[in-house]
Amino acid sequence: MHDNVREFIDALRKDRDLVDVRVPVDRRLEITAIADRCVKSPSGGPALLFHQVKDSAYPLLINAFGSERRMCRALGVRRLDDLGDKVRGLLRLTGAAPAAAKVGSLWGLKDLVGILPKTVAQAPCQDVVAEGDDVNLGELPVLTCWPQDGGPFITLPLVFTKSSGGGAQNVGMYRMQVYDARTTGMHWQRHKHGREHQASLPGGRDRMPVAVAIGADPVVTYAATAPLPGGVDEMMLAGFLRGRRVPMVRCRTVDLKVPAESEFVLEGYVDNSELRREGPFGDHTGVYTPAEDYPVFHVTCMTRRRDPVYVTTIVGRPPMEDQWLGKATERLFLPLLQQIVPEVVDYNLPVEGVFQNLALVAIRKRYPGHAKKVMYALWGLGHMLMLTRNIIVVDERVDVQRPGEVAWVTLNNVDAGRDLVLAPGPVDALDHAAPFPCLGTKLGIDATRKGVDEGYTREWPSEIAMAASIEELVTQRWRDYGLPPLIRRR
Repeated sequence: MHDNVREFIDALRKDRDLVDVRVPVDRRLEITAIADRCVKSPSGGPALLFHQVKDSAYPLLINAFGSERRMCRALGVRRLDDLGDKVRGLLRLTGAAPAAAKVGSLWGLKDLVGILPKTVAQAPCQDVVAEGDDVNLGELPVLTCWPQDGGPFITLPLVFTKSSGGGAQNVGMYRMQVYDARTTGMHWQRHKHGREHQASLPGGRDRMPVAVAIGADPVVTYAATAPLPGGVDEMMLAGFLRGRRVPMVRCRTVDLKVPAESEFVLEGYVDNSELRREGPFGDHTGVYTPAEDYPVFHVTCMTRRRDPVYVTTIVGRPPMEDQWLGKATERLFLPLLQQIVPEVVDYNLPVEGVFQNLALVAIRKRYPGHAKKVMYALWGLGHMLMLTRNIIVVDERVDVQRPGEVAWVTLNNVDAGRDLVLAPGPVDALDHAAPFPCLGTKLGIDATRKGVDEGYTREWPSEIAMAASIEELVTQRWRDYGLPPLIRRR
């Protein structure tokens, strides 16, 4: 496990999984084009450390999470399914019953005191301090990613806020368009916790303290993307995954704490009465989200390490680096999902569905309409799956990690008049197909086998499969046929 970004960089370099780019490169489009080619290569390409970004003194790290191998290294596991095994171990340790094991309750259990974040008096992220007019965001190598983007965007920020009523801090990841030396946009959408904290300001107050960390250790950065409930500190999740507490330090000018090992920290406030045009932005959906009005973040203090590295990412048409952040969440939350909806055997959020557009779900079907019950349960799971535009439910024998198999089963099994569910309700703010912003209709598809109890009066056909004895015979005699070795498929 890595305590900071530089340890992660050293580990990737030792693994020969990082390329040091030492020629001058432009932060406008050129770095994006390089990273896009790398991440779309079959292996996800290497992590990239640019040492000479034009008009900036700081090196830039990108594509650090761009492969399954690097994502596993970042989170300290051999395979992403190990994340789910960790959570299952936690459930056994705490003896959490299904009703008590909902995500918010679980992270509040007394057994987890040892992973609570700890506050330290001094921190590397405050080695160098600039306040007031000395703050200059132009020093950072912030990327302009795509030709129609409204400007440069900070794309991997950890945005810390706190409800006006106190309680745990929240950290989320919201893109930030840099307007000038001391202001940015704050793209927190209607369904996000930052927006919820904004709405909680009492007495008509418009200013809310905000702190933004850039370049925390890999586990902390991942935790900022996890869909935890409001009131649950993501630093507890980071501590659980790290196996030790996350050191936090109080900000210099606002009442918030940030990861002590961060590379940069921006402190200031969001003025909710001051809206400014933000965007367009080439988003993870693969299309540009249009320009809209969002609150403005005023940076009143910037702190950093003595030799910081600016950590960033790009999003766009998949596959992209963020696919592995999403896949880690999928694997981590499976055991918790199964505590709430126990009939779920597995699920897959394929990269082609850009996370919110498609969920493939395998269930143990026990009664008529069971698949539809599961759809509604998933849409009712708050920030986790509530905005999923399409859900396909299949029987447990179907491997949902093989989308081609799901497609074959679905196209074979579905009758539109019987198996489609249209569910009006909230949709993601980035859903450009919806007729209204954040409001549309979601689709559920029941691709399970049907029987008489669901009005299917015919005999459901058997799938074609070779006799097991013949398969074994052919396997034993394969070399006798003079054929090259082949991988057996299911």
